[in-house]
Amino acid sequence: MKVLRKKVLAAAALSAAMILFMLGPAAAADDPAVLAADRDFVQAAAKSDAAALGKLLDTDFVWIDASGKKANRAQVLGSVPKLIIDRQAPENRHDYGQVDVVQTDSARLHVMRVWVKRPAGWRALVYQEVQSLDAPPKMTPSASRECQNPCKSVPYTPKTETQRAVIEAYRGLETSAMTHDAADWDAHTGEEFVAASSYSDRLLDKPTRMAELKRANMAGLAPTPLASATLFEFGDAVVMRSRHVPDQGKPLEVTRVWVKRDGKWVEVASYQTAVQGGGAS
Repeated sequence: MKVLRKKVLAAAALSAAMILFMLGPAAAADDPAVLAADRDFVQAAAKSDAAALGKLLDTDFVWIDASGKKANRAQVLGSVPKLIIDRQAPENRHDYGQVDVVQTDSARLHVMRVWVKRPAGWRALVYQEVQSLDAPPKMTPSASRECQNPCKSVPYTPKTETQRAVIEAYRGLETSAMTHDAADWDAHTGEEFVAASSYSDRLLDKPTRMAELKRANMAGLAPTPLASATLFEFGDAVVMRSRHVPDQGKPLEVTRVWVKRDGKWVEVASYQTAVQGGGAS
């Protein structure tokens, strides 16, 4: 009986280890401190409590609403915007060590909150809203057929080796999308990948995106020329904020999260909000 019991316990431990391995780094338990900070953020924003919110925002914080309007920390605290999704909506979380990503969806509305760990504690770096289309897109803004930018080169000079590697991965990802190379695109993305775009009628997870690429269908999400970018490094995670100007359609405010796995940088989240009016945000 003792031998049998040991075998059962060993098998159970092995099964648990295999499950954790398959789930990967994104399944790590969230730091209780970031859970509390995110809860306080939502409550403060819902109450328009600038004093409480100010304690949670990073100095580089931006709020991008569903119309593509971008507000910095000072602007947000001067007039706290309204949350687009009720605070009771279900949340999907991913812990990347020094970066924590929270995603909330309600019908055609999508929100991503990106938290980063600073020496003083967890701070919100990005709050971004996306509203999906109510029908499949008739037109997908993209780069030119040659895809010089962003496939071959981008107007961004990396300041570190990490930034250089992420920009190289970004160019590879966009090239694979432009050429509908689903296998190569797969290699550039994490299993938990999700994308939301103002030009798509759905939230795109990895299986859906790969299926669309195999059918040569961009599904409202296509490479667009990069106009400017800022990269924030946090260990094996990088937050990339960028602005894009497609060959047709409105400019886009985009936030991407990249994670280093097995020596390679892969994209795990991409939120793309069209700038209504197309002017400067």
